[in-house]
Amino acid sequence: MSDILIKAENISKKYRLGVLNGNTLKEDLLSWWQRKVSKRAMDVTGQDSYFWALKDIDFEIRQGDVVGLIGKNGAGKSTLLKIISRIVLPTTGVIRGKGRIASLLEVGTGFHPELTGRENIFLNGSILGMNRREIESRFNEIVDFSGVEAFLDTPVKRYSSGMYVRLAFSIAIHLEPDILILDEVLSVGDYDFQQKCLAKIDELSRKKGQTILFVSHNMPSVRSLCNTAIYLEKGRLVAQGDAPSVVSKYLLRENAYVNIQQFSEKDNAPGNHTIRINAVKILVNNQPVRKAIDSQYPMTVSFSFWNLVGGHALLSVNMTVINFLGDAIFSTRSEEVSFNDGLIHGTCQIPAGFLVDGSYIISLVFLQDKQHMLFEFDQCLSFEMKAVGAPLVAAGRWKAPVHPRLPFTLTQATQP
Repeated sequence: MSDILIKAENISKKYRLGVLNGNTLKEDLLSWWQRKVSKRAMDVTGQDSYFWALKDIDFEIRQGDVVGLIGKNGAGKSTLLKIISRIVLPTTGVIRGKGRIASLLEVGTGFHPELTGRENIFLNGSILGMNRREIESRFNEIVDFSGVEAFLDTPVKRYSSGMYVRLAFSIAIHLEPDILILDEVLSVGDYDFQQKCLAKIDELSRKKGQTILFVSHNMPSVRSLCNTAIYLEKGRLVAQGDAPSVVSKYLLRENAYVNIQQFSEKDNAPGNHTIRINAVKILVNNQPVRKAIDSQYPMTVSFSFWNLVGGHALLSVNMTVINFLGDAIFSTRSEEVSFNDGLIHGTCQIPAGFLVDGSYIISLVFLQDKQHMLFEFDQCLSFEMKAVGAPLVAAGRWKAPVHPRLPFTLTQATQP
């Protein structure tokens, strides 16, 4: 149909283990010859030396679709985006597309480090096929949205990762490509800018009919922003269709209950140069949870992390709880405290009877100075809540997701 912008048919991508670039002419010729003689490539241990990052993928993306690409790390999401962006070629299959594509696949993509921010705006516009007049007409909007005006004439090699993302995202959305492709780059930068970007994506999709394809581990954002979703697992297509149903399938399939995670080696723990996770766990009566939690008992979310920010950093932690459908149930934030480097412990108690029956997922966001996100430990814990001892029955028209015990009084009126 005429409104189909991208059509993928039987897409597969094979990489040779230990080879940094499998798209050289030499590699292609070797692969062709091996297929001709039907000789299987083997490594020194006798194991197959090839890895299929994608296998037999079919899908269509139509004009105006906002598509969420979801799946665990290593599912093949980034490989698929690179094929759609025409950065790499598929091993088998055909992908057909039309229109101008702007891709933001990682921090610094498409930037020349020696050029200034100003020069990179014009460079990116030229790559997208725009002339100088078209770029100049949008130049001020790009700069205003990015917030890097003070550094516009500084070589981008001196930019922080957050500044890279601000400018790159602003260029991508304001040069009005037919298809905008984003790969989890919004996990870099402060919280306010992330919300600004998500609002802009929503505006582009709803008001301007922009076609957008983006990778995200934020399921509430996928459900609210996307009309369709594609779910990959180990390089294969598990589900595609309307976003809420695909997200639900992902959460139910991928999130077996995880009540505790511990990391003894700091260098190998989840995190980055500012935060490293030591442990996260769910406790009831100070004991790790082994089964469904009885809602008549309070539960404690306990966590510890290595603070690597340095120098009396003002830190706080935001905890968000969603259900397995991706709906946000509640969010709460700790007080902001000044810490030196070292191991930090934290707890948050959820009162008895607060959560109704169901399955839940917890995410932790570590913040500095209230708004700058240092690290997000996304979907780090999951658990099942059951009203075993004293079931709570919802009365009336609405079944509430939480049952907080708030100050609530009934008094006898004085007789007139």
